[in-house]
Amino acid sequence: MHVDDLLQLTSLDLNLLWGDGCVLAREISGVTATDLEDPTRFLQAGEVVLSGLVWWTPEDGQAKVDRFVAALATAGAAALLAGEETHGAIPDALVDACRSHGIALIAVPPHTNFRAIIDAVYLRQWGDLSRRPSDHHALPENVRIELSHLLEADADAATLLDRALAHLGTPACHLLTATGRTVARTSSAPRLSPAQALKQLTRPSGISLRIETDATAYDSWHLCLHDADEAPPRLLHEIADVLARHQERRLREEAAARHRADEVLALLDARLHPDSASPAERLALRARLRACGLPENGPYEVIAAGAVTHPAPALAAPAAPAGATALAALVEALRHLPGRPPFAAGVLPDGTAAAVVSLDAAESDGDAERVEALERNGGLELDSIWPLLTVPAPRTTLHGGLSAPAETAEQLPGALPQARYALAGARTTSPRRSHLTRTARTTTLGALLAGVPEPVRAAFLTRTLGPLLDDTDASRRTLLHTLETYLAHSGSWARTAEALHLHVNTVHYRIRRIESLTGRDLSRLDHKLDLYAALQCR
Repeated sequence: MHVDDLLQLTSLDLNLLWGDGCVLAREISGVTATDLEDPTRFLQAGEVVLSGLVWWTPEDGQAKVDRFVAALATAGAAALLAGEETHGAIPDALVDACRSHGIALIAVPPHTNFRAIIDAVYLRQWGDLSRRPSDHHALPENVRIELSHLLEADADAATLLDRALAHLGTPACHLLTATGRTVARTSSAPRLSPAQALKQLTRPSGISLRIETDATAYDSWHLCLHDADEAPPRLLHEIADVLARHQERRLREEAAARHRADEVLALLDARLHPDSASPAERLALRARLRACGLPENGPYEVIAAGAVTHPAPALAAPAAPAGATALAALVEALRHLPGRPPFAAGVLPDGTAAAVVSLDAAESDGDAERVEALERNGGLELDSIWPLLTVPAPRTTLHGGLSAPAETAEQLPGALPQARYALAGARTTSPRRSHLTRTARTTTLGALLAGVPEPVRAAFLTRTLGPLLDDTDASRRTLLHTLETYLAHSGSWARTAEALHLHVNTVHYRIRRIESLTGRDLSRLDHKLDLYAALQCR
């Protein structure tokens, strides 16, 4: 493994601050984590050094940094990986020192655990060893044959994992997603909540091996062995190879399923009206729902999702397309739901990810937890799941919108625009924060306006408030503030004057000026509502 290979591991989110081609080509022999001022005696040639920089303060100056980096160069360190958490950013003095001594400098963001870097290095080295030509396998011959037969029979991941480790007494082992969802676990492994699973991925003991895919970060799995002494690393890699083959087949099947889901969504996007849809159109919709594994009858709920990927650090791997990321995140969220309700997830013609989810399966399956959640929220309980989706994609903002339940298949075309409207509202209210909202929460004028497209909001704002929006004119800013206060106090002259510390006559004068500039009569309720709505659009 070379220094440059670390930068290709997108899950670590590392950022190269200095390093040329020659330095990045250095081979890594191991990892040492230290915060000593002079770690020379603990280093070996070829190691990368992890440091939280707690040994340095801005008052120490350049000399202390130079001594530290010189020690790394003397010991033959391959690179320095410096944590940003202590100082908020990597000091320029350290960048200059590494450039001077020819040591590659890589920034480690606060959300990346040092343990994850150590595991990535050593597991990559074990993987390199396991890929060398050899007649020796860590898995016994009979186990490899059994796993091969199970793969051909399309066995699930839980069966493969249990049988792969059965000859070792079935030690505790989990197969997890990056959001903390348990894909599979051995019979001896405890059930984990998503929060517990995420801790498992970063715990200092045990082994966590990432099973990469060519898809998105949401499709990668992590093979977590609780006790590192329970199985040799090479055996774990061979098990990971088996699970990777299983996952490849699963992804191919899901691609075909998503094609069928796209057809359902395209039909809903045509917005067939329940009263005007022909019998043939209704039959076509029900047939396509059946093809996706959904019941012909409701209730259903529709969810729409979108993703915005923010600029990546220099030399970071390119992010997946926003549509693919939103779809993968949406599917992962739905798989977190208790009872695993059937759903059809795909992409609408405009590129928005969406899914139709059955709400009927909970009662028929006797899933009390899910029934309670549905009754409590009036639909799918995704609010606690949505924040987990930011873990695999820290530079991505994910928004989602949920429709009201659709009682029949014929009501689904009406549920789709509801979900889209709620999605637009989530984007408006939380443009830089992942957020989920639902149509059921559209109970105020502000919530209603949040779903209006931004260009429409901007046009309404400009045409309604007009001259009051001139920020360069102090008098106009004063009038705008007066209008806000007046409407906030339900049009009461006395309370507005009191809030603004003005005489009532002054408030009367300003309101008349506002009426003159906007062409509205603030004695009329409809005109008050117009101006209030415009203020809500800012």
